[in-house]
This record gives sequence, structure tokens and C-alpha cells, in this order.
Amino acid sequence: MSRQHERDVRAYVGLGSNMSDPVAQLHSGMAALACLSETRVEASSAFYRTAPVGFRAQADFINAVCRLRTGLAPTALMRSLLEIERAHGRVRDGSPGGPRTLDLDLLLYGDQAVQSAELTLPHPRLHERAFVLYPLLEIEPELVIPGHGPLRQLLGNCAGQRVEKMAPEDRV
Repeated sequence: MSRQHERDVRAYVGLGSNMSDPVAQLHSGMAALACLSETRVEASSAFYRTAPVGFRAQADFINAVCRLRTGLAPTALMRSLLEIERAHGRVRDGSPGGPRTLDLDLLLYGDQAVQSAELTLPHPRLHERAFVLYPLLEIEPELVIPGHGPLRQLLGNCAGQRVEKMAPEDRV
């Protein structure tokens, strides 16, 4: 595993919402990412309307991915993401896949692999989730997911998952 300079790490964050005006939640979440210390947003994908995965009896999600350049350590960045979620009314009650105001997932942090009680990198289900892979493909088409391979090849794991890129006029 190569070590990147602490002040120059490229990280990817997935954003999702299906409650309380999801498009506005994503815009607000992206604005909050841009305000993190030692961090700047380098790129943001379009918004995608996606079918829920797992617990299906809920509204569609709006999803996107941001590429960050950060000096924050992975656990510090993850804690910041959780704080942004809380500020947006997210309550983590232990039920995976349910409705949420704002979900922020740290998908990748450089090429680092992390396995701790607090954080797993790459995100453990990244390689099988269309709602993350399509926005990632848009902003980083040649990305290779550590331990899983080229992003383009991973899309085959997502057959049958509905993902629709939203028109720009539907993202305001």
C-alpha cells in the first residue's frame, strides 16, 4: 500500500437522500463538504434517481458522488461526515437501507484499505451498488477499486438495479 502525502489525499464520498426534499439535501450536503477543514471538493457527479436496495418499500433515492482532496485522516473525515448527517436530521438507528434525510458514505480514501470498528475502506458494498458506481464512473472513468478491480468491470455486478441520470433542470 502506497502512502500518500497527508495533505494531498483524494477521497470519494457518496451522497444519498430520499426524505425531506432529497435534491435540496444533496445540495446542502455538498455545500457542507466544501466547508470541511483541510478539504476541497474537486468534482461532483450529476444527480441520479435510483431504486432502493434492500428495504424496497420506500421512495426512490437521489444519489451523487463527490471527489475530495483532503488533509483529514480517514477517521477524522468519517467523523465529519457523520456530523454533517446529524446536522441534516439523520438518525442512525441501526436499520440498514431505510429512508434517510442525508447519507454520506466514505467510499475511498486514496488507495488505503482500512478495517476497524469505526471504518471500512474501500466501502464494503461499493463494488455492488449501481447508485455509487454510475456517479463514480462519471467523474473518474478509469478508477480502479482496491481489491475489486476496474470500475467499468464492476458495473456488471449491478444488473437490474435501476439508475436514471437526472436532467440538470431537475436538480434545482
